[in-house]
Amino acid sequence: MPEAAQKTVAEISAIIEEQELTKEQLINYLRQVMEIRALEMNISKLLGKAVLKGASHLYAGEEAVAVGAISALQDNDLVTSTHRGHGHAHAHGDSAAKTPAEKQAHFNKMMAEVLGKSGGYCKGKGGSMHIADVDHGNLGATGIVGGNLPVAVGAALAQKLKGTDRVVLCFFGDGASNTGNFHEALNMASVWGLPVVFVAENNLYGMSVPFAKASKLPNIADRACAYGIPGEVVDGMDVLEVRGAVAKAVERARKGEGPTLIEAKTYRYFGHSHSDPRAYRTKEEEAFWKDRDPIQVLSDQLMKIKYLNEDEFDTLDETVQKKLDTAMEYSEASAPADPKELATDVFAPSKFTQGDYEKDEAFRKAIREGKVEREIAYSQALVEAMREEMQRDPNVFIMGEDVGLYGGAYGATRGLMDEFGAQRVLDTPISEATISGAAVGAAMAGMRPIAEIMYVDFTPLAMDQIANQGAKNRYMFGGKTSVPMVLRTEGGAGRAIAAHHSQSLESLWTHFPGIYVVMPSTPYDAKGLLKAAIRDDNPVMFIEHKMLYKEKGPVPEEDYIIPFGVADIKRTGKDITLVTYSRMVLRALEAAEILAKEGIDVEVVDLRTLNPLDIDTVVGSIQKTHRFVGVTEAYENTSFINEVMVQINEKAFDWLDGEMIRVAAANVPVPRAEVLEDLAIPNVSRIVEACRKAVS
Repeated sequence: MPEAAQKTVAEISAIIEEQELTKEQLINYLRQVMEIRALEMNISKLLGKAVLKGASHLYAGEEAVAVGAISALQDNDLVTSTHRGHGHAHAHGDSAAKTPAEKQAHFNKMMAEVLGKSGGYCKGKGGSMHIADVDHGNLGATGIVGGNLPVAVGAALAQKLKGTDRVVLCFFGDGASNTGNFHEALNMASVWGLPVVFVAENNLYGMSVPFAKASKLPNIADRACAYGIPGEVVDGMDVLEVRGAVAKAVERARKGEGPTLIEAKTYRYFGHSHSDPRAYRTKEEEAFWKDRDPIQVLSDQLMKIKYLNEDEFDTLDETVQKKLDTAMEYSEASAPADPKELATDVFAPSKFTQGDYEKDEAFRKAIREGKVEREIAYSQALVEAMREEMQRDPNVFIMGEDVGLYGGAYGATRGLMDEFGAQRVLDTPISEATISGAAVGAAMAGMRPIAEIMYVDFTPLAMDQIANQGAKNRYMFGGKTSVPMVLRTEGGAGRAIAAHHSQSLESLWTHFPGIYVVMPSTPYDAKGLLKAAIRDDNPVMFIEHKMLYKEKGPVPEEDYIIPFGVADIKRTGKDITLVTYSRMVLRALEAAEILAKEGIDVEVVDLRTLNPLDIDTVVGSIQKTHRFVGVTEAYENTSFINEVMVQINEKAFDWLDGEMIRVAAANVPVPRAEVLEDLAIPNVSRIVEACRKAVS
């Protein structure tokens, strides 16, 4: 980038007049820039002394971007940040604070969080890369490059659906501009005209790789034309230039004119992280950019127009240092993270009442006794669940591929767009990561999204957004946020559509703390569990089976929800405990009827939810039967039924009279040929043979 010409007094005055800035505001911007620099230099010192542990990505040199951009926002606007997010968090938090005491308290919490102390914003659980202050609109920083872009889209979508005038400011680095999230997010934001401003902080290097080697285009902003939105390059070392460009973009977004892409050319004075020796940069290059230091640029501008003199600058510098010293005193006095906090904040508190449990138990009893006369299909049960919850709560909406006219992959949303309109049933681009990430952002911004991913085979495309953002944000941010979202998808074999559309990948999702996994087998369970998932304040992976949509079963007319973590004994028996879920429940019941003719009495336990797991019901059944058979359509290798067996070994080993037996899918990709597909997954005969072995 060529050296920016120094502005004349007339030019500076014209910018200040155009932006309607006061002397007090300008001095405030300089103070914020200086405070961010002081914080970063202090962190560098602490890293050098090994007082501070872990990774810290310093923002020194880039301060003008954070201060300039955030100064263009209203108090109630939202921000998403990056792993290099200290500057964003400080500028935003300081702007939100109204009194000197509040500003100092904010600085204290910032420093304490970086040091992993209990007095930090996130109780020490987030640390340097994951600072958030959700109460004041900072939706948090992410350690995943580009991970916040879809979240920002979702937060902006929430504002459009709610009809607010709030804007979302999304910071990201030049490295993120080459990720799929960047393109998916900008496309979706553009298509829907969302109130989001994307700010690319191009510090010229993605770790050690020069941007020129990672992009044929010299400017990230040049890519804006691909999405039909404005793009602009600004001097990222000049607070006023950044502020001017972002202010126009924010105004445009607030008017409903959609997103803007702004690229701020800037420079990080330190390496990518503390361990980076910066061997890929020359001393001449570093000296060039330090001549454009944001503190020097802004202070020189203010001195030219007589808003500041050297003595006042020195006094301001002393004030900043005292503020940092106070923050360090607070942090050092703050207690270490409390060991009692290890397992808190993973999930938002349960909303289930004793009445919910009792109603579910009563309905299950009535169904077993044939007292529930109404029978509907599994797919219709899902439609009813979503319709009722959308009628009950205006914050519930649906988004996904083909969810409108076609009602999703298997018609489970059919008719809902006609009833609720395209504002609440949104057809999306084919964009699994941003569908999921937008659900995260919308949920954090107060909505209750139901996002559909057409096949569970496609959910790994959204792994980062679901597992690293949705499932972890509450914990990383110290329990200060909730992510009430449902991801509906379907899995399993049976339609001869081969390996990319037939897998059972539920065990992937049971691996991550912070997300519930639900797999209903009947229309009654499908409706009650989906309603519970929509009302819950946590991410829920709701996995249906493609071969169950046409299955009919009794469903009460009365409103009900089914609490998570309650298994259902679909058939009582005394000889074998057969544990399974989803479509395999039907095959297990078929096998049980065959075995009953041989005098083998099988108890079929339907888990219904894998996380939370009702291991107590399983153990109680084993204490009666003393034998266990587990059935799953997932691959035998690392299937969830293996986890059930481990827990049985820990809790009920002494009650077993024989080895535990599992029936699972073969460790091969699901084949297309029907005869091979049937061999690959558990069938009735394999389940029967396993039960015979258990009692032999």
